[in-house]
Amino acid sequence: MYRNIYFIGIGGIGMSAIARYYKFKGLEVSGYDRTETELTRKLCAEGIGVHYTDSPELIPQDIDSTLVVYTPAIPEDLQELVTVRRKGYKVVKRSRMLGEITDGQVCLAVAGTHGKTTTSTLAAHILTQSGEGCSAFLGGISKNYGTNLLMSANDVVVAEADEFDRSFLQLHPQIAVITAMDADHLDIYGDLEHVQEAFRNFASQVSSAVIKKIGLPLGKEDTPAKLYTYSLDSPQADFYASDIRLQPDGHFIFDLNHPGGVIRDIKLGTLGWVNVENCVAASAICLLHGTAPESIRSAAESFQGVRRRLDVHVNRPGLTYIDDYAHHPAELATAISSLKQIFPGRTVTGVFQPHLYTRTRDLAIGFATSLSLLDELILLDIYPAREEPIEGVTSDIIFKDVTCPVKRMMHKEDLLEYLASRDLDVLATFGAGDIDRLVQPITEMLEQR
Repeated sequence: MYRNIYFIGIGGIGMSAIARYYKFKGLEVSGYDRTETELTRKLCAEGIGVHYTDSPELIPQDIDSTLVVYTPAIPEDLQELVTVRRKGYKVVKRSRMLGEITDGQVCLAVAGTHGKTTTSTLAAHILTQSGEGCSAFLGGISKNYGTNLLMSANDVVVAEADEFDRSFLQLHPQIAVITAMDADHLDIYGDLEHVQEAFRNFASQVSSAVIKKIGLPLGKEDTPAKLYTYSLDSPQADFYASDIRLQPDGHFIFDLNHPGGVIRDIKLGTLGWVNVENCVAASAICLLHGTAPESIRSAAESFQGVRRRLDVHVNRPGLTYIDDYAHHPAELATAISSLKQIFPGRTVTGVFQPHLYTRTRDLAIGFATSLSLLDELILLDIYPAREEPIEGVTSDIIFKDVTCPVKRMMHKEDLLEYLASRDLDVLATFGAGDIDRLVQPITEMLEQR
């Protein structure tokens, strides 16, 4: 029996949720990450030891009682990872841990190349507010609960099913939503065909119900579960919104159509048409699980969203600032079009930090097309994360094809001074790198205007 759980890459959003889970279960939990963040500081405050240097001597020395969990985002030559493998520690990937935790429980999973974090967080919120409760492993920080982990005494678990490194194939859910099957993580999959094949493999592991976004290339032959569809507003789907009304405050009210009837006048607590679509998907999971329709309406209105998902930081007449995690062309197009709809006639300035050299190389044309929806683009350097530079791959391969009226490239270090000199209307920051570290300084600068 393990007494110590040691995490290599503990500051990742998925890793930190599992670390919190084992701390809650009473085990000794510690780990390494490359940089200190707000999330790692919170882990430390919760009694989880975190260090930021590659230091094998800080790993618990009792090999037999220590389980080591690592994320594939960690370089293979990291000395801590090399050391635990050489010394014979039990070493497993994060995805396997989530599979073991959910095994034997009622697993409700959300998969998809985008949309899964908000959808899974809202599903967990609906179940919590209904009184049934659930445990939840989320890919973002819920603004309702201030955490990426919910714990419940019952056996219902909501899990974000991550396609990176085929991690979601460790899960065997009873009910699953699939939100999107776009080309992404091509450094892992090679091409779109293999991405879609992995999603079909995931669907084959679902036992009760699969709810796919209408139009996705996944059929009844791909899963033993009953197949349903959802859509923003298509009556051809099993679950869809109708009579969608945009309110003066930017929120939507709509009716939710489902196989059992209609839930009328749902007011969504978060902004954007994309969140109406996410709400349809989350509601579908819960309704098929057996949640009462009235619980859907009340939970949707009280839902505050997820940090860094159309996350409003400043919103007063003439000045709005929103931050979003979008790092894929489809996500950017969805977020920008949502902002254009919420704030019609206003000038939208977007700051985008590309994430990964491979993603930038593989999807450059798509990025340029999506970013062209902006009125003004400020494009930053590529955030490398786990990757080494690739010759010829810079932000310029996106920038050259962007057609919005105003566009600029600059270094991240120069951004704050530039924004301070600008007469801004609607400002949005996008990206999955370290652009989040600028959110608070930008917010403070704008609030002082």
